[in-house]
Amino acid sequence: MNEAVFNEQYRNIVRLIYQQRLKDALAELEIYLQGGSDWTLYSELERIRTSYEYMLQYMRQNITDPERNKLHTKLLADALNVADQSRIGKAMPVSTRYYYSMRNQLSMLPSYSIKSLLMEMESYTEEIAVANLLQDNPNKGDEVRKRHEEAQQNLFLLIWTNSAWKPIDEEEAYEALKSVLIPVYDLCLFVSAVTLSIMECFDVRKLFWLFSACAHSSALVNQRAMVGLVFALQIYHQRLHLYPEIVARLSMMNEDPRFAEALSRIQIQMIRSQETVKIDKKMREEIIPEMIKSANISRMKLDFDDNDDEANDHNPDWAFNIENSALGDKLREMSELQMEGADVYMSTFSQLKNYPFFKNISNWFYPFDKAHSSVVKELGNANDNSILELILGSGFFCDSDKYSMCFTIMHLPKMQRDAMAAQLSDQQMNMVMDEHKSAEMKKLNERDDIVSNQYIHNLYRFFKLYPRRHEFHDIFNEPLRLHTYDILKPILEKPHYLRNLADYYFRKEYYSAAADIYTKLIGLIGDDAELYQKIGYCMQKEKKYEQAISAYLRADMMKPDNIWTNKHLATCYRSSRQFEKALEYYKKIEEIEPENKSLLFNIGSCLAELGKDDEALNYFFKLDFIDPTSMKTWRAIAWCSFISGKLEQAEKYYKKILKHKPQASDYMNAGHVAWVMGNMEKTIELYTKSIEAIHGHQLFITMFNKDRSVLIQQGIKKDDIPLMLDLL
Repeated sequence: MNEAVFNEQYRNIVRLIYQQRLKDALAELEIYLQGGSDWTLYSELERIRTSYEYMLQYMRQNITDPERNKLHTKLLADALNVADQSRIGKAMPVSTRYYYSMRNQLSMLPSYSIKSLLMEMESYTEEIAVANLLQDNPNKGDEVRKRHEEAQQNLFLLIWTNSAWKPIDEEEAYEALKSVLIPVYDLCLFVSAVTLSIMECFDVRKLFWLFSACAHSSALVNQRAMVGLVFALQIYHQRLHLYPEIVARLSMMNEDPRFAEALSRIQIQMIRSQETVKIDKKMREEIIPEMIKSANISRMKLDFDDNDDEANDHNPDWAFNIENSALGDKLREMSELQMEGADVYMSTFSQLKNYPFFKNISNWFYPFDKAHSSVVKELGNANDNSILELILGSGFFCDSDKYSMCFTIMHLPKMQRDAMAAQLSDQQMNMVMDEHKSAEMKKLNERDDIVSNQYIHNLYRFFKLYPRRHEFHDIFNEPLRLHTYDILKPILEKPHYLRNLADYYFRKEYYSAAADIYTKLIGLIGDDAELYQKIGYCMQKEKKYEQAISAYLRADMMKPDNIWTNKHLATCYRSSRQFEKALEYYKKIEEIEPENKSLLFNIGSCLAELGKDDEALNYFFKLDFIDPTSMKTWRAIAWCSFISGKLEQAEKYYKKILKHKPQASDYMNAGHVAWVMGNMEKTIELYTKSIEAIHGHQLFITMFNKDRSVLIQQGIKKDDIPLMLDLL
């Protein structure tokens, strides 16, 4: 049986357990275990089956059992554990995945234990200090480093490939957390190994260890543990309610507001990392040029002015006052993304992960260490290297990218390296050398949010760039909705955290997700005008105009006569072709902004759509008086004049338009006027120019056919229209 088949069987068993169809799940599990050699799993399955049968018999006999639900929950969890371990056992002899090859390889090596490897790490600080003092053996330091790194790698593989800790493993892992001798970087690697291991196979002991690691004094450790915990909560949120001890632990953690704050922050940071592909594209490409206007064959005769209604129109009253980066240049935009914590360097460094250093899986998770043998080999005495100090001091680069940059710089010819160093400004160098500023930078880089964000960038690179990345569960490929999981709702379903998340979605234009959370917020805190405005805005952007109108009306009830709300109500009514209602709100705005050109144009356009051409023309003429150079206004006057039978006036304005930069539709509309006025030669000339401008006879026909009814209303015979098209 191949791996794909028994993995599908495993997923089916898990589905049955999640559906609480334990009897069916146990029957499938019995078949699944056939051919296996681990008799402890058979024994455990039989124990679960016996307990479940007794429970069902007691229920049949109507015997009251206050512990029935607890027992049922435990049996479901135990069945999941048997399924997990069975899957690992079935894969071991047949799978080609790196995880299983390492398990097999470790089983043939000397019997390592967590404790024995930790003892080697605890002695490292003292051994390297002694080695550096030995003048007669300069290679001693390299030997100590390499032995230490070998122990790191073995410990990483040992932790990662251990699918279920035994009590002794758990005890030794807690000793690592308490040890004051183990270097912090080694403990960071330990946390990453636990995270990767629990992603491969659920283990309650490892999950509780991560909870404990979240309380470690070092931000490098506790933030890695928090991220690892988020990974576990994301992957296993459906099964966690089966473990009362986990529910209780989360309830206890909920009493510490820092835990909820960190959980909420890391959720947003991980969602932000999912934006990396879009950021990469933005880094590589320019903004697509504005489409050629003449190519837009669906252009309306009367174009509503959306400049104020649709684009960049966040309510100025909203608290977070979003800066619209589109108004600035691209450098400022990328700088803003960088300051926000976005991963702007992925594309830069994605091609720099081919160094030998990255062939070792554990090195993808190791904090940047200038004492690492790979770095020492390239740099020699790293303490006096100003370039390296700049790399170390930067909070913008994650550890993986720092290693890439280090190796890349050192592989440059010496002349180029010297030139690079010379180009560093005095200000930068002074910042590096100034102890006070250096200490400030170090303190900034050890801030919780910086540490967790950079670690997430490390993980993103591993799951996207590691050569065997397809063998791992890439959490960055799936939606992250921690706040919606039942087990985390008591922690994250609070107004402050929900608003932060909703505002992030809103800024990033995930309008549907933002609207859902804003709606939930109203359910928690009650009616709020700003929230209804934002819900309306989200629905408007999603082109769900009726829902947008409903939300805007609620906002209008709570905060009446708000110009911003009225503008958007008018826009939504207009977009849903409710022109009378749109006019009602446009007129309210007109009382306050009587000279607003966009507003006047939209009022005129609504009147024209309602067939009130004379009233529409009054607004368009007012606009022409305010701005006598507006082609858009001329087009509106010309078209309204045409459909109201004022042919000379229409002809006058189309002549003005054709003297400037006419579009294909302008030639065609002017041709309509000439035809109705009986000037056949001019009509054919103008229609021909329209065909030439639009680069195609068929496109012209498509545009022309939209105006058939108008031409007939203006006196053109229906039977003459196909003749005119053939004449052209």
